[in-house]
Amino acid sequence: MWGSQFPSWTGAGSYPSGVTNRPSARHDLVVFGATGFVGQILCRHLVDRHGIDGPLRWAIAGRDPAKLAQVAVDTGADVERIVVDATDADGLGELAESTRLVASTVGPFARYGSPLIAAVVATGTDYVDLTGEPQWMRRMIDIHQRSAEASGARVVHTCGFDSIPSDLGTWFLQQQSIDRFGLPCSEVHLQVRSLRGGASGGTLASMVELAAEAAADPQVQALLEDPCGLNPPDRRGEWDDPDLTRAVRDPDTGAWLAPFVMAAVNRKVVHRTNALLGRPWGPEFRYQESMAMGRGLVGRLKAAAVGNGLALSTTFGRVSLFRRIGQRWILPKPGQGPSRAAQERGHWEMRLRGTTPDGRTIQIRVTGDRDPGYGSSARMVGEAAGALLDCPPGEPAGGFWTPASALGDRLIERLEAHAGLRFDVV
Repeated sequence: MWGSQFPSWTGAGSYPSGVTNRPSARHDLVVFGATGFVGQILCRHLVDRHGIDGPLRWAIAGRDPAKLAQVAVDTGADVERIVVDATDADGLGELAESTRLVASTVGPFARYGSPLIAAVVATGTDYVDLTGEPQWMRRMIDIHQRSAEASGARVVHTCGFDSIPSDLGTWFLQQQSIDRFGLPCSEVHLQVRSLRGGASGGTLASMVELAAEAAADPQVQALLEDPCGLNPPDRRGEWDDPDLTRAVRDPDTGAWLAPFVMAAVNRKVVHRTNALLGRPWGPEFRYQESMAMGRGLVGRLKAAAVGNGLALSTTFGRVSLFRRIGQRWILPKPGQGPSRAAQERGHWEMRLRGTTPDGRTIQIRVTGDRDPGYGSSARMVGEAAGALLDCPPGEPAGGFWTPASALGDRLIERLEAHAGLRFDVV
């Protein structure tokens, strides 16, 4: 009974799938933002994975022709180059018409992403991105959902470290719970166990943009505080379950837990997945995220330091002077990032523990073998693009989806085979 409520699309697949959305398009995939730091890593991944003259017909796009030419040299992406600005509605319309799918790495998306969403929705073109900006996603869903349903455009946000580990980790855990117990978990708690590698400059710029919007608009602040803020209006949560904001002790493991900075985004995506699937995990499904900081006094002090630091950064982020200082003097600029060797030294691990309504538990582990904000995220979005290209028209239908609700097992298989991720029961 439970399993029938989940999409059954499986298989890593290859390009092209045979049955395609917009088969007459000149390209299968266009990387928009190829000159950015993460965009270049994505280009390298596509070159390594598919080459430049294989079955995948792909191109790179950006506003600066000289930089695009340099990317082709530096990454080996000697494919067609499309020069277009993020604000050029006509140019973006032509870009969308030329391809079956656009993969965008251009952030902050609230500043640069809206015209491209309008273009792909109007042309029925599929789309994936790396955004972790819930206020922008909420606006795009509200403005374009019906048009996407009509045109057949399938839009899948949050296809990087925000929020694939959380979203597909929960999906995988629920599938394992159904296989083992015959029913899904009503509560899931994700703990970050290790994290080596920092957030990208583009991610931090998006966080600054979000802080500015929250400071100026109480509705944005309310959205950030609502774990079901991305759900369809008729499928909201029926409970008040705020994000973790301070150090607490895990009663199951004895470890001290700190707030996780990405929880405010990831929780909304996981809850939206449950809502889009028809709430198979229950209308009162609960989901939390935290960082495990260790046991004893040392763990408690670390957890308190992380919690206090996050609270201070949130407070300072609402003050325009501090935002300007951070952008100018402290934070890495978009387009900046670690060396390739540093990316390969990065890694991360998350544990998800689920509890069924009758009290049985299951635990799974999700790991990545690259820096989360760069190497892992670029490969995740590349494989999400491939998984969506491999889906037949109408599976899923046009509209705004999450990675798990749109791609499920199909994407997990690709991530394990080609992106350095692992999903395991522990």
